[in-house]
Amino acid sequence: MDWALAASLMFGGVLLFLGIGMPVAFAFFCINIVGVVVFMGGLAGIDQMIANATDAVTTFTLAPVPLFVIMGELFFHTGLAMRVFDALDKWMGNIRGRLTYLTIGGGTLFAALSGSSLANTALLGALMVPEMLKRGYKPYIINGPILSTGGLAMIIPPSSLAVLLASLARLDVGALLMAGVIPGVILAGMYVAMVRIQLALDPDAAPAYDVPRASWGEKIQALVVNVLPMGLVVFAVIGLILLGWATPSEAAAFGTVSVVVLAILYRCLTWTAIVRSMKGALAVTAMTFFILLGSTTFSQIVAYTGATTSIIKIALGYDLSPYMLLLLMLLALLVLGMFMDQLSMMMLTIPIFFPLIIQLGFEPIWFGLVMLLALELSLATPPFGLLLFIMVGVGPPGTRLGAVALAAMPYIGCTLLLILILTAFPGIALWLPNHIAK
Repeated sequence: MDWALAASLMFGGVLLFLGIGMPVAFAFFCINIVGVVVFMGGLAGIDQMIANATDAVTTFTLAPVPLFVIMGELFFHTGLAMRVFDALDKWMGNIRGRLTYLTIGGGTLFAALSGSSLANTALLGALMVPEMLKRGYKPYIINGPILSTGGLAMIIPPSSLAVLLASLARLDVGALLMAGVIPGVILAGMYVAMVRIQLALDPDAAPAYDVPRASWGEKIQALVVNVLPMGLVVFAVIGLILLGWATPSEAAAFGTVSVVVLAILYRCLTWTAIVRSMKGALAVTAMTFFILLGSTTFSQIVAYTGATTSIIKIALGYDLSPYMLLLLMLLALLVLGMFMDQLSMMMLTIPIFFPLIIQLGFEPIWFGLVMLLALELSLATPPFGLLLFIMVGVGPPGTRLGAVALAAMPYIGCTLLLILILTAFPGIALWLPNHIAK
């Protein structure tokens, strides 16, 4: 069968199944069965698909995924997150827009402790929206920073999605995790600058109000007791990898243990917290691995039909610069992000994009980070951005999806600007991974 027809069958079939509402995992399994029967010899192909599926989820590089999820679930359900938030609140003082800056600061720290954009956004929304509304904050200065800061967990380690992307694209997991540290901090700083600009243009967006001033003793005590110990978790996940003392899987295990130890020391490790954390982690991990079962076979079938090689040859055959092709790939991700979830996007594009990126001479780790940033954008783009629905859910009655999406636009602009900066100066993303290599 001609490769173009094969590619149309595989990609078109997935899009059709997703379009009619079929769950992602079942959509890929169904089209995989069709693919192996048509292209790989019927029942013999199905036997091969089963063998490939087993190999896909038994790779050691996926071990950080459930561990990072457990770590984040324990962090939220034990109440450690609230301790950090309360401590940061004492340091904000009476500055205008203090709750917005608190959102960005707390959300960035939570991103380094949870690894889940959805959980990060839900927590920030549940904590901050009622208080901001009570203080008279305008909706756009509430929704935009919460939604954008929640997405930071996708690029700042520990990021479960980064581990999955590295596994699917066969990248160094530790290098991709470290690549997100500096850009993630820069992006948080850009969010702060954006809030400052918005408040300068519209001071009434965040009315000033008096808050009880904490003494320096109270501030230092809150910092030492509730924030600095969390550095143990950050060191366990980021520091151990950076120093070369642990692999990502080992660092994920140390991170989980460190959260458990802190919860015990703070006397907040209850059976209820453990059960809720394990249930949440089991649901997320099972769903993720089930989707991965289908993704590996899908990539292999597409490659077997010759579609991957042919599409790359066609793309390279056009008289376009590497940066123009890079722009087209990013535009494709942004368009797909309006209609698909992040895992589906990764599974559809990785078999084509990463071989093409290597042919174009770009650094795969750098492109992996850029792709994560594009996936982060897709969380905030209508009509199916998951973070948009979370913000509508935690917002007051009458909150409209369009209004939330509009509030996110300036912060989406910050992410696009960061992608442009990383394209001009890729060393920003590669400095830490290269440091690990040395």
